[in-house]
Amino acid sequence: MEGTNHTYRKYSFPKQERLSSKKSIDALFTKGASFYFYPFSVRFLLAEENATCHQFMVSVSKRNFKRAVDRNRIKRLIRESYRLHKHLLNALLPEGKFLLIAYIYTGKEIHPFDFVESKLVDSFKRLKSKIDK
Repeated sequence: MEGTNHTYRKYSFPKQERLSSKKSIDALFTKGASFYFYPFSVRFLLAEENATCHQFMVSVSKRNFKRAVDRNRIKRLIRESYRLHKHLLNALLPEGKFLLIAYIYTGKEIHPFDFVESKLVDSFKRLKSKIDK
């Protein structure tokens, strides 16, 4: 593919984009804002100035899904749709602004991938309107 001038989007989900720091998660859940967008409850917080990318986490309640297989399936669906569409999030925010985002799955059943994907993309638009306020 040498010599072509195509622009390629990086569809990866590296470790630095995963929200795993206890300090960051605590800040997100204490200081962050939230909204509900079925089947998600979305919490978000503007990251500190030294952030280099958006950080993202997924949570699925053990109360609604007793079997770990089901919880893991839902988390995999959400992470995959985020991985494929995170470039939309970069386009919505001004350059140099990054978010800490937590998606809490509140639905009672496992939805198909295309449903989860469309809801996640729509939630990005809602997220933009919340940040602009």
